[in-house]
Amino acid sequence: MLIDKLAGGVVQVQTPIGPRYVMPSFRQRVYLLWMFRNFPILPHAVLSRRQKRMIDQMCGEQRFASMAYADGMDEAPVIGTIEHRPPIAADQLPRRRPVASEGSRTLAAEARQRS
Repeated sequence: MLIDKLAGGVVQVQTPIGPRYVMPSFRQRVYLLWMFRNFPILPHAVLSRRQKRMIDQMCGEQRFASMAYADGMDEAPVIGTIEHRPPIAADQLPRRRPVASEGSRTLAAEARQRS
C-alpha cells in the first residue's frame, strides 16, 4: 500500500465545488507521505508555511481531475486529503456585539450617581 502511494498516489483537495485530485511529482509524494503519516485528513490552516506553499503550487501547476470522470484514476491510491477552504471575506462575517466591559462601566457610573 505504501509502495503504491509512493509510485502513483494522488492528493485529494477539498474545494468549494467538490473534491479534486492532484498528481504530485515523486519528490512531492515522498514529502506528502511524511505529512500524512499520522492523519489522513489535514486542514489547510494547520499546515506550515512551506507545506501550504507546496499545496498551493501543486494546485496552481497541476490540472485537477474529478475522481468520477478521470480515466484510470479509480486505481490511484489517495495519499491524503487537504481541507482547502477559501478565507472568509470581512464583509461576510457577522457584526460584532459591543464589548461587555463598556456596558459595565456605564452601569457602575449610574450606580455611583444614584448613591
